[in-house]
Amino acid sequence: MQMFETMVWSVMLGGLMTIGTMAAVDVVMSRSLAAWRGLAFMAVTGSSCVFLSGLPEDLFSALPLAPLLVLKASLGPLSGAMVLMYLGQWLGVAAEDPTVQRTIVWGSAALVLMAVIISLLAALFAHSLATEILLLAAAANAISVLLATFTSLRAAHLGDKLARTMVMACLLLAISVAGLYSHQLNVEFYLPVVWVATAWSTVAFFLVMVSLSIRRNRQVRRLERLADLPHGTDPATGLPSGSVLLSKVDDAFWRSARNSGNCTVMCLHLRNLYALGDEAGHRADQQILSTMAARIRRAVGFRCVVGLYHPRCFVVVISSVKQATTLKKMTDKLRLLMCQPLEVTGKGQSTHSFTPQFSLGCITVSAETAIPSQVIDEAEQMALASEREQPYWTATDNSPLDAH
Repeated sequence: MQMFETMVWSVMLGGLMTIGTMAAVDVVMSRSLAAWRGLAFMAVTGSSCVFLSGLPEDLFSALPLAPLLVLKASLGPLSGAMVLMYLGQWLGVAAEDPTVQRTIVWGSAALVLMAVIISLLAALFAHSLATEILLLAAAANAISVLLATFTSLRAAHLGDKLARTMVMACLLLAISVAGLYSHQLNVEFYLPVVWVATAWSTVAFFLVMVSLSIRRNRQVRRLERLADLPHGTDPATGLPSGSVLLSKVDDAFWRSARNSGNCTVMCLHLRNLYALGDEAGHRADQQILSTMAARIRRAVGFRCVVGLYHPRCFVVVISSVKQATTLKKMTDKLRLLMCQPLEVTGKGQSTHSFTPQFSLGCITVSAETAIPSQVIDEAEQMALASEREQPYWTATDNSPLDAH
């Protein structure tokens, strides 16, 4: 290996070790399952990149061929399976899209099986079929990159803004995989500029993944903080309303119509929003709305449209759920979260207990023929009719949402 090439791979190794150290520190500091998953991802995927770079055998020439080939060939597909599984968890789109769920489950299982088969082949035929085994590993990794890109594109299509950046990360991963396997297969075009591009893409992929993980965790923590409503805070809901809300609803209907799908619109009417106005002051309703908004977001996820139709009426538009069981789980979680009491900070830092009383109207329509504003009005009328028949939903209520 040339001196410049050794330097390039050494710099890549240094970057991966730095990111891995950050993942290890996160495990020590947070002691969370997500942190352990991040460390495992860095260990397996980073090791795969290092072995494919050829740096270990260049530094330690006495390494046996068979175990080294097993690591080079099997860690790639295994890394692809981990990328696919963790990507599904990070995006959260699998619970809403059966196609993506099947892609992630069957794709990751197939990649793990490929890793086992390739390991056996490498152990048995390391001296006679090394090139063919590496080609098989490269094909498996290429499939994993395609599946990860498809999952990210699907999530971006469903409205997840962070998924758009994840598509860029998948492109960086594609460059990294292509460059590393080209290096192992000794292709003719593998020039110094390709070494640098491969090493840069590898480190950049991990940096983008870490950045996106931090941003998603920050979103989740913000929603949890709003739902818990710490004392002494008065955050804004941050929900769209008026013409902005209608524009987002129109976009959701348009996306569903493009896929010849249905849209589900839910209106949640909070009847006792101003019940604490005299006791707690004028800021009480803002605290209540902020908490309710956070709970709705926790129940329906990041890709659904959530807005405030008017101060007492929340609107949720779900354009990606195709199975009735998935919708039922989502609405059951919504009811459970919305029924929980909360504490409101009032005048003089006094605390007041507030128990939401609400009714829910839900309607599913064909996105191609429906008029969004009329559907919202109809769902609100359902909620009001439900309120007249039953004062509010409770956590133990099992009435069907579409009974009205």
